[in-house]
Amino acid sequence: MRHKRQIKLNEEYTPLPSYEGDEFFPNGIFNFNISRITEHIHDGTLKVEKETIDVGSWFETHYHASVNEEHLPTVDVNKPVIQAEVQPGEFNIIDGNHRMEKAYRDGVTNIQSYKLRGEQLLPYFMKKQGYTAFVEYWNSKLKEDERNKKLKENMLSYRE
Repeated sequence: MRHKRQIKLNEEYTPLPSYEGDEFFPNGIFNFNISRITEHIHDGTLKVEKETIDVGSWFETHYHASVNEEHLPTVDVNKPVIQAEVQPGEFNIIDGNHRMEKAYRDGVTNIQSYKLRGEQLLPYFMKKQGYTAFVEYWNSKLKEDERNKKLKENMLSYRE
């Protein structure tokens, strides 16, 4: 049975144009074009959820890499960060890790974010290989989640 969030691979996929100076987020083979995402959010082409992130809670539950200390003083924590659903139900910050770090250090309680669902990320891969790998990864995670859900249901019914 097909999961309602399963993504159909588009064999004709072509990445959006990227230009010199564009910002991108490297996440293994999943390289996202942050410049196009930001542009499309601001011009209304991309409709995203907005969410307030509790900075302290986020730091307790998410991985945060080291940051460029020299860049930190120039960061504006009033600018929303971008969260992406890279795995069903799990969101990672793909733009704004320095803002999160500065907010945490400065005792800022909340930071605003734009939240993109996995399906919304599709146009923003820098390369077709990244897009293809993402679709395969996403769909495999949906199947894995379904199997785990069935296993849990079976275990609960066995107890009764």
